[in-house]
Amino acid sequence: MGKRRMPDLYRAPFPLYTIKVDPKTGWVITAGGGGGSKTGIKNAVHFLGLELVGDQHCATLVHSHDTDTRATMNLAIGGDVIAAGQDGRCSLMRFRQRQPRGKDAGGGSEQGAARRRAGKGGKGSEGAAARGNVSEMNDNTTQISVDTFGEVQSDLNPQDPLQKCVRFSPDLSLLLTGGTDGHIRVWEYPSLKEKLDFKAHEGEIEDLDISPNNKHLVTVGRDFACSIWSGNQLAMSLCWHEKMPQIAAKSYRYMSCRFGKVEDQKDTLRLYTVQIPHKRDRKPPQCYLSKWDGQNFLPMLTNPCGTEVISTLAVSDSGTFLGLGTVTGSVAIYVAFSLQKLYYVQECHGIVVTDLAFLPDTPKGQSLKGNNEAAMLSVAVDSRCQMHTVRNRRSFPIWLVLFFCGLMVVGAILLLQHLFPGFI
Repeated sequence: MGKRRMPDLYRAPFPLYTIKVDPKTGWVITAGGGGGSKTGIKNAVHFLGLELVGDQHCATLVHSHDTDTRATMNLAIGGDVIAAGQDGRCSLMRFRQRQPRGKDAGGGSEQGAARRRAGKGGKGSEGAAARGNVSEMNDNTTQISVDTFGEVQSDLNPQDPLQKCVRFSPDLSLLLTGGTDGHIRVWEYPSLKEKLDFKAHEGEIEDLDISPNNKHLVTVGRDFACSIWSGNQLAMSLCWHEKMPQIAAKSYRYMSCRFGKVEDQKDTLRLYTVQIPHKRDRKPPQCYLSKWDGQNFLPMLTNPCGTEVISTLAVSDSGTFLGLGTVTGSVAIYVAFSLQKLYYVQECHGIVVTDLAFLPDTPKGQSLKGNNEAAMLSVAVDSRCQMHTVRNRRSFPIWLVLFFCGLMVVGAILLLQHLFPGFI
């Protein structure tokens, strides 16, 4: 662990702000851009084909979808639909796989090798990504179509409207957004009929998440609050430092929130939050990671997680691991049960880490994970996408442990009998 050079899985020709993995196909969907400024930096959503070759991951640009003058700052996947936050609007895009035009869908071995080399951040990757046109790629590669079928105004800030977070409910019946105007907006999905619109925080909303049963919505704002909602009614506000008198009021604010499962406990739920210093000091204070009971929202554990300011949080599908990214470009993986650091790379990105995504616990995700206990993708404003893996920790069957314990006991008895005749 520590500061070391990480290989790039993929490098885009524009800043990357968000990343997700489609559970069904294993496609990595990442997006960003230069926004509406006329700098020549394009705005696009990139679909990457992820492969595991030996014990190394590589990525190939499969499709580039141009988003005109709007950069995608955040996105969520619901089935075959992407909900993309672009300025003050949420754009709904459906993606589908089309049959390749060539007869041999796999392509030649030389072409496949070239695509793999391009996926490692070489010139081929940048060239294909910069063109952003599937027709200019090999005709035998996977073809993807992306069609925009709906859009909602998700932020009404009169100064600079910006959607900051978006989620589908687990049952895909709701679409939820939060932005700089402090409002939570909930739409029925797929009709996009507005269901709720309420002022949740004074100032910007940083993050939101919804429980698997749609019962509770948790929101985080820049007003120091982390709130639990039942519909549009405030159920409670969390206080992470209630038993930490050394923490002054309003010296920290919440940054992120995520629900997570508990491995091997089907009906148990946890909520994880990140707290960061409200103001920068010459001597950087600690950031904190907290775990809450997901039913009654009582605090369970709070641990410091370093002096680098946390910028993003992710939870693995199983709820076993937490991912943290920082404003200085570092990436870490924590054990959810103990909130202990398991993996850390200092400043593997050159600037703020904008999003993280674990490979899903689906058959496709498991095959891509390989001999790793966890595999997580990170993206940053430096246009780089990287893969972070934790190797499987070796374990022995309980019967083998008991067998060796028995042998040790028998060996000890025989040794004592030899040294002290008549011992038994």
